[in-house]
This record gives sequence, structure tokens and C-alpha cells, in this order.
Amino acid sequence: MRITSRTYMIAAVAIWAFGLPGSGNAQSAPDTVKSIPGIEVQTSVDLAEVYIGDLITYRVTITHDSTIQLVPPPLGANLGAFDVKDYEPDIETKLPGGRIKTETKFVLSTFTTGDYMIPPLPIVFTLPDKSRKVMLAEPVPIKVRSMLENVGDSVDIKPLKPQYEFKRNWGPYYFWGGIILVVFVVALLLWLKLRKKKVAEEIVDRRPAWEIAFEMLAMLKQTQLLNDGKYKEYYIELTEIVRAYLGRMYRFPVLDMTTDEFLTQFADTNLPENLFDRVAGFLRHADLVKFAKYVPERERADADFMVAHDIVEAVRADYLHRQPIEIPGAVSGGGTAPVAGGTS
Repeated sequence: MRITSRTYMIAAVAIWAFGLPGSGNAQSAPDTVKSIPGIEVQTSVDLAEVYIGDLITYRVTITHDSTIQLVPPPLGANLGAFDVKDYEPDIETKLPGGRIKTETKFVLSTFTTGDYMIPPLPIVFTLPDKSRKVMLAEPVPIKVRSMLENVGDSVDIKPLKPQYEFKRNWGPYYFWGGIILVVFVVALLLWLKLRKKKVAEEIVDRRPAWEIAFEMLAMLKQTQLLNDGKYKEYYIELTEIVRAYLGRMYRFPVLDMTTDEFLTQFADTNLPENLFDRVAGFLRHADLVKFAKYVPERERADADFMVAHDIVEAVRADYLHRQPIEIPGAVSGGGTAPVAGGTS
């Protein structure tokens, strides 16, 4: 079934405008507009008709005034049926007159035939009056053809054979299925009982949150995930360490949030200088590895480890500077000021 541009448009606006259901700190939904003065968004591909396995270069070019702030869209998570084979991150160029041009390039591929559509990407801008607007980039149609189209009659496709019907005796299935069901229910009840007992007896880790994070980073460093080429598993553990650490320090339940929800939660938090942009870039690149099948260079993976380490250290130093007389490990009051205590 072909998904139309309108369907993509509705989905894109829904994700960006209502992307924080149930969040107590959700911002008002940005307005979706067709155009904004001072902003131009262009999408293009080098090939609009390809064969299975061919590489397609997809570009998104955004030009805007310097008084307008661009919120980069999660491109890697919304490219339809295409896999990301390579990408170049946001390349920012300052144009004459003070305008800013940002270009992102993706190399895509797919192994199924048909008429596809790279969906219209929702792009959020913060205007000088602090209001937020959403523009939808134009969708790009792609036709993927089969290598067998020009073979002609040289391939003899035989008709399907009629299905063979097996006559089954369902008695044993019911008997053994009932036994398995009873065993499963008993095992589940025992597991829930043991789990409840374990949670009740669990020891509370009273160490400062940064000690826990540094220890987990050291343990991740000693694994063989990168040497074995398991980049997805590596980035999952690395981002969970950073997200859990920030959640403990600022008392936000962030582990079950998406990246956009996570960044929105911390957008108004009093973080150390420039830390929000580093966290945003780190998490968005990690999402490409975890969800868009992108495989980074080993040097980039090692660099991202140091970014995670620096994030932990920056928040630790900022906390000690703000509360020099407070004993690390103690739980402080509410608000968004960081707290050092561990979790139970």
C-alpha cells in the first residue's frame, strides 16, 4: 500500500506538535505553516529513479536569517522505507548579508521495488518573538525498479502448486498446551514473588551520581563491543549511562523518553554553558546508530565516549560549584537544581 504525502504530513506534524503526551512540562504545540518570511527549505535527490540496491544522495538545505533559530529535525528517524548508508551532519555556512545556510546529506538505499516517498520533514524554527513555527519540507518521490524488468520471456515462472492439506489430530496439542500454560502461570507467579522480595531487599546505592556514571563508563570501556563491531549495542549502553546520570542529577524520569522529549525536558534547565548543545548533538548522532542502521567510524565512537565523559564531569563540577558545602550523596530540595545522590 502506498502512503501518500498527506499521510506523512499529518504524521510529521503530530510528532512535532504533540510529541510529549503526559509530560507535565510540555511546551505549547508550535504552529504549522506553509512558509515563513526569511526561511527557505529545499530537498533534492541525485536520482529519482533507481534499481534495487542503488545509492541515492538525499540533501536537505535550509536557509534562514540569523535572527531565526533552527531546531534540527530528527532526520535519521523519518526517512521512510530507506536505509541510511552514510551521512554528512549539518554543515552550516554564513552567507553574505548575515543569513545562515545549513545542509545535511544522506546516502540512502532500499532493496524493495515500488513507488516510494521520502516524507516531508518537519522543521522547527524559533522566531525572534520566541514563538515556534513548523515548516514541512517537500516530499521527494523515488521509483525503485527491479533488475528483472527487461529480462522478458527468458525467465519461465511456473504457476504455484496447490496447497497440501495436512490432517491433524489436535488432541495432543490441547493436552501439551494446557500443561505448558499451567507451568507458565506457576513460573510467572514464582518470579513475581521472588522479584518483589528482591526489590524489597535491594541495597540503596548512596554514592554520588557521578561516581556511579564514571564506574559504568569504565566498565563499558573494558567491553569488546567496539572490537566486535557491535556499535548499536555500544551506543545503547553509552546513551543510557548519560541519560540516567542527568535524570538522577536533575530529578527527571528520562529513561523512557524519546530524544526529542528528553531535550525538551532539559531545554529550560539551568545547565552548564554550551552543555545542552553538546548533549543534543551526542544523542541525535547516537539515534542514527541505534535506529537508522548507521555504522560510524571507530574514531567517532571513541570520540563520543569522551563526550559522554565530559558531560558527566561538567555537571559534576557545576554541582560542586553551586553547592560547595553540601555533602555529596545527600538529597536536596525540589526544582531543577542538580542533586548528587544515587538511586535506590
